[in-house]
Amino acid sequence: MNYKVCFAMLALYLGIFISCSTTKNKGAYTLYGHTWELDYISGPRIAFEGLFPDQKPQITFDRTTQRAVGTDSCNGYSAPFKSKRNHLSFSDPYPTTMRYCGEGEKQFISMMQKVNAYSFSPDGKLNLKLDDVTILRFKKIL
Repeated sequence: MNYKVCFAMLALYLGIFISCSTTKNKGAYTLYGHTWELDYISGPRIAFEGLFPDQKPQITFDRTTQRAVGTDSCNGYSAPFKSKRNHLSFSDPYPTTMRYCGEGEKQFISMMQKVNAYSFSPDGKLNLKLDDVTILRFKKIL
């Protein structure tokens, strides 16, 4: 009888140990292979929808070329980036088109140049950060 109790206790402890050591696969969250759309920007006193009334900025990271490409809500851009662990930095983004579309694009590009880290929120959103503070947040759209 003691063997049955010991075996049951061992099975219970192993079950608890295995379930506690299993965490959500953070590797499922990756910069690459997705298009991300901005849904938050810190700083500006203008409402988010006012900054980006027609189109929200988007970004796609290319691992092979180490370039981020997308739109700043108006113009296309391309920016070399460096990524190691949770650190991320962009070289100066340069536009691929040159129209003026308001203050949103300037705010977005300015914030991109401040980024030095990234993380993923539990719901899979991409947080681009200045140190520990999220300054740009993106949702995956593709």
